[in-house]
Amino acid sequence: MNQNSKLKIEISDSRYPKLLKELGRDAPKQLYYRGNWDENILENCLAVVGSRRMSSYGKQITEKLVSEIAGAGITIVSGFMYGIDAQAHKAALEAGGRTIAVMPCGIDLIHPDYQSELYQEILKNNGLVVSEYEGKFLPTLWTYPRRNRIVAGLSKAVMVVEAGEKSGSLITANFAKKLKRKIFVVPGPLTSSLAVGISQLIKEGAEVVTSAKDVLEFFGRELIRTTETRSLSADRDRVSDSSMEQRIIAELQKEPMEIDFLARNLGISASEIGRIISVMEIKGLIQGENGKYYVH
Repeated sequence: MNQNSKLKIEISDSRYPKLLKELGRDAPKQLYYRGNWDENILENCLAVVGSRRMSSYGKQITEKLVSEIAGAGITIVSGFMYGIDAQAHKAALEAGGRTIAVMPCGIDLIHPDYQSELYQEILKNNGLVVSEYEGKFLPTLWTYPRRNRIVAGLSKAVMVVEAGEKSGSLITANFAKKLKRKIFVVPGPLTSSLAVGISQLIKEGAEVVTSAKDVLEFFGRELIRTTETRSLSADRDRVSDSSMEQRIIAELQKEPMEIDFLARNLGISASEIGRIISVMEIKGLIQGENGKYYVH
């Protein structure tokens, strides 16, 4: 099949995704698509969503988590927008995995158009591009949240990486909640505006992700470690989170510190320190103020 061929699947078709039908009356009556449609790509899907205003931490953590998850055979579904969406698609491809891009526009458009290279890479690597709209239907304010219901509907679980207070990612999470799908969140620094939505989801019962293993266990898969598969942090092989928490507390008892100073003193990456500190804040072990952290 030509990867650029345009096809359509009606809701009455036996190939129409069963999980998506659970949207009931809100399920799209048809899906237009490009790529190779097969049952395998739809069997175990994880939606990965987050802020368009992706931070360097969000970029790094998305790369590491998604590369391991996709490398274990889980299909990554996202909305193709710049930021976390695009980074999730890229990480899946770099890990040799498959990914599905759900568009807020007609199937004949690439939106945003400057991501045409990523679009073609998805198709070249047996991925899918789907939309409920035909032709060159332009994206509008209402098609973005409508698109999000498809992202959630195709997936057994949703992982939110970064989300502000009014992030579109929260719309996807709400659809997942209504469908009784699993919701995972990646903790971020509580001083960041991109962690506001994450904190809200945690309060509502979302599961905090500390490694790709948390997600893979849900899908009944094991982490595949190869020379090309990056772990969340090489430091985790040397020290457990609990002992690292103790070391962080010991450092902060000396004086309040910023994440970069802690990372330098403890000899591990700033992104890893940030992840552990976020969990420690949620536990109430430490507190942040003006970029510095201290023990209660």
